[in-house]
Amino acid sequence: MPDPSRENVASLLRETAVRQPDQMAIAEPRGRDWRGRQRYRQITFRELQRDSDAIAAGLRAQGARTGMRIALLVRPSIDFISLVFALFKAGVVVILIDPGMGKKNLIRCLADAQPEGFVAISQVQALRVLLRHRFPQARLNVTVGRRWGWGGMTLRQLRAAAPQDTPMAPLQAADPAAIIFTTGSTGPPKGVLFSHGNFTAQAREIQRFYQIAPGGIDVPGFPLFALFNCAMGVSTVIPVMDPARPAQVNPRNIVEAVQRWQATQSFGSPALWNVVGRYCEAKQIRLPTLRQVLSAGAPVPPHVIARVRQAMHTDGDMFTPYGATEALPVASISGREVLQETAAQSALGKGTCVGHRFPGIEWQVIRIRDDCIPDARDMEPLPIGEIGELIVRGAVVTTEYVTSPEANALHKIRDGDRFWHRMGDVGYLDDRDRFWFCGRKSHRLLTTDGPMFTVPCEAIVNGHPAVYRSALVGVGQPGSQVPVVVIETWPEQRPQSRADEQRLLTEVTALAQQHELTRCIRHFLLHPSMPVDIRHNAKIFREQLAEWAAQHL
Repeated sequence: MPDPSRENVASLLRETAVRQPDQMAIAEPRGRDWRGRQRYRQITFRELQRDSDAIAAGLRAQGARTGMRIALLVRPSIDFISLVFALFKAGVVVILIDPGMGKKNLIRCLADAQPEGFVAISQVQALRVLLRHRFPQARLNVTVGRRWGWGGMTLRQLRAAAPQDTPMAPLQAADPAAIIFTTGSTGPPKGVLFSHGNFTAQAREIQRFYQIAPGGIDVPGFPLFALFNCAMGVSTVIPVMDPARPAQVNPRNIVEAVQRWQATQSFGSPALWNVVGRYCEAKQIRLPTLRQVLSAGAPVPPHVIARVRQAMHTDGDMFTPYGATEALPVASISGREVLQETAAQSALGKGTCVGHRFPGIEWQVIRIRDDCIPDARDMEPLPIGEIGELIVRGAVVTTEYVTSPEANALHKIRDGDRFWHRMGDVGYLDDRDRFWFCGRKSHRLLTTDGPMFTVPCEAIVNGHPAVYRSALVGVGQPGSQVPVVVIETWPEQRPQSRADEQRLLTEVTALAQQHELTRCIRHFLLHPSMPVDIRHNAKIFREQLAEWAAQHL
C-alpha cells in the first residue's frame, strides 16, 4: 500500500535526511567573536529531522490535531525551520505572517485567521495575553524563549517531554498546510490557503526548472525559502539581516556569508540585490562560488542584474521567477536574456518580460474585467500582443482565500471541475509564449483618452539617469483620471535646491514628450522615498502615492 504520510510535505525533509544525513542543513548566526568573525550554530539534516519529530510529538501530546490552526511567529532561525516542519508533521495548519506588516495589520490578520494556538516568541505571547479577547480559541500555546505569567509550555519543555515514535500525520495532497498572507500592496492582506500538494509541487518545480542539485549552499534573504532548501537537499546559511527590511540590509553581511560558506546560490528581493550589487561594484568584490541568484517580488531592473552578474561566477546567472503569493512559480527569465534582448524593448515601453511559463503551468491572457467571471465560458481570450489580464492554473496555484472569502469570486474562474486564478496583472503574450508584464490591473489609469498601464510608461521616465524609480498614478475618478508621474531619484542625484528640482523635472518632461506612451502626461512630482511593501521593499504602494499626488498638484 502507498504510504499516506508521503502526501505530507514534511516527508521531503525525511527523504533528505535519509539521503544526506550528515550534511549541514542550517547555519544560524550567533553574533561575532572577539576577532569580529561571525559565529554560527549548525544542525545537520538528520538532527533537523529528529528535532522536528520530537517537537511534532510534543505538540500532539499537548493536544495538537490534524487541521488545527496555529500561528507561528518566530525569528528566522533553526528553531523557526524545525517548528514549521514539526507543525506540518503534526498535521497542523500553520499561520505565517510577516511581523514587518505593522502591529495593526498583524493583529487584524491573526484575528481573521482564528488561531487555536500560538507558537511564538515571548513578546508575541505577551501581546496575545493582552488581547485575549481577539483570540478566544487560542488554547495551545508554546513560548519560544522565556515564559512569563501565562500558561502553556516553552519550546525547551516541549522537546524534553516529547514521547517517542509518534508517526507523521497521514494527509492527502489537498489537505491544508498553511495560511500565508499577501503583501497587501493592492489592498488589505488576504490569507491564502496552501495545501500540502501546493508546497510539494512548488519545491519540485523550482528544483527541476533551475536544476538545483542536492549539496548546494544557499544564503536566502527570505526566510521561507529555507524550507524549499531542506526539501531539495540544499544547506541554508541564514544571513544577518532584518527580512522585513531587505532594502536596509548591510551588504557586507551577505557578501561575508557567501564568501565564508562558499555559497552556490542565493535568493533575495530586487531591493536586497540592488544594495548588494552596488556594494560589490564599488568595492570590486567577486563572488566566484555563486552560480545562481534568484530574485522575486517585483521586476528586477537591468542595472541590478548587470551588477550581480558581474560579481558572481562567470558561468552563473541571475533568474527572476514570476508569480504571486497565490501562485508561485509561474514563469522565469534569465538575466542573460534580459540584458541581451528584452531590456532594450522594455526601455521603449514594451513592458517587462517575465519569460516562459514553468512546465506545470497553463496560462491565458483574457480581456480585462473588474467584475467576477463565474465561469470560463464568460471570459474572452485575447490574441498574441494584445494587453489583457493574465490567468493561470496548475499544481502550484492555491485554491482559495480563507480570511477574505469574498475575494474568491473575484479571483477564481471555474472551468468544469477545475479553475483559473486571476493574477491581477495585465500584460500580453508574445509569439514565443512569453508574458510581458505591464502592471497591476488595479493600478491602470482610466483616462478620457483610454487606459494607461504603469510599467510601460514608467520605463520611459526611468530612462533618465537621475531617476531611481517612478510611479504612474491617477488623480480623479476612473474614466477621467489625470496621469501623474511620481519620481524618486538615486540618493546621489537628489536635487539640492529648488532650481535643481525644476531643472530635473524639465528634463524628465522633455523625455516623456518624445514617446507616444507618455506624451499626454503633464504632471511630474518628486518624492523623497516611495512607500513600498514590507516583504520585498520593492512593490510601490501606488494607492498611497495617488493620494499624496492629489495633495501636491
